[in-house]
Amino acid sequence: MLNKIKVSAVSYMNTIPFMRGIEAHPELLDYAEIGTDIPAVCAQKLIDDEVDLGLVPVAALLDIPDYHIIGDYCIGSVGAVDSVFIFSKKPIEEINTLRLDSHSRTSNNLARVLLKNYWQVPVTLVEGEADAYVLIGDRTFGKTAVEPYAYDLGEAWMNFTGLPFAYAVWAANKKLSPTFIELFNKVLKTGIDGRESYIHEIPAVDNFDIQRYLMESIDYDLTVEKREAIRLFHRYIQELNAAVNNSLSGTNVSKR
Repeated sequence: MLNKIKVSAVSYMNTIPFMRGIEAHPELLDYAEIGTDIPAVCAQKLIDDEVDLGLVPVAALLDIPDYHIIGDYCIGSVGAVDSVFIFSKKPIEEINTLRLDSHSRTSNNLARVLLKNYWQVPVTLVEGEADAYVLIGDRTFGKTAVEPYAYDLGEAWMNFTGLPFAYAVWAANKKLSPTFIELFNKVLKTGIDGRESYIHEIPAVDNFDIQRYLMESIDYDLTVEKREAIRLFHRYIQELNAAVNNSLSGTNVSKR
């Protein structure tokens, strides 16, 4: 009896093309069991070896010792992504406190990287009331019309680095068979290539252009430039974490 590959996908609008591809290829279910989670849970399941393959925030790759990026597709953008934001009551240069989003490691780390290196604004991370907050995914739809300030992190990253960005990739915590990888890539391609045929079936959202979002804002190809962006992003995260650890070490030394 073949042990099926356990797969954790993400239940956001921008993953509909992936799920449509899966629906169009029922033969995939001979090889895999598919579940859906929010990005942070998807990542944790892969880290804890509860699943074999997941659509994981790229920041979480740093916590997977022997990860393997699978296939040619991702959740990415070339500039503005329209679903990863810092929302604020005041201009970015005036904020002092920031609340992170529990749904995604990548967007939280991207916000921290950009605040330090691009906007050069020191902030304190808080869990309650804050000057600004990170928000991702479907919960951001329409909010640019009601929040005083909205900063698209895909656009800010492009302005900062000149590179596109990959927010989530399909990654495995072990080697998978070439036969499965080939089929899985074909499944993803089917869903992405067919977007225009089913976009009209997606329920409308107030103050949000679904057609533009899925056809233009989200860029699904995992290009060489996006892979370069992942490596650069990882370096920035490691520098941030090292600075935090050094600061904590200095505090501990001063108390002795």
